[in-house]
Amino acid sequence: MKLERELMRGAGPTAVLKLLERGEMYGYQLVEALETRSGGVLGMGQSTLYPMLYNLEAKGLIKSKRKTGETGRERKYYQLTGKGKQKLKADTEQWNHLAGALTALGVLDPAKASPA
Repeated sequence: MKLERELMRGAGPTAVLKLLERGEMYGYQLVEALETRSGGVLGMGQSTLYPMLYNLEAKGLIKSKRKTGETGRERKYYQLTGKGKQKLKADTEQWNHLAGALTALGVLDPAKASPA
């Protein structure tokens, strides 16, 4: 099940920041990681991801650099900035509060809250 556009607008950037917290990645790595680690829920194509990355970079939450990868191909790698770490922490707290409230209302089933 994929998220509706409005939910993805809120969840997508936080998910990207969380992945980059673990280390730098290039675009296609992010696409694959979002798909596999979320059980397909946060899967998005490159046409959705790249504008999001440009927006996060414009806000100073991530930065990019070109470098040659393991395959010898030059790629644009993204990494979290200090400002991005602060934003991720604040967003994580907000998502946790939202999940708690939705659980209290019976909207979320705590047993099913984790992705596959």
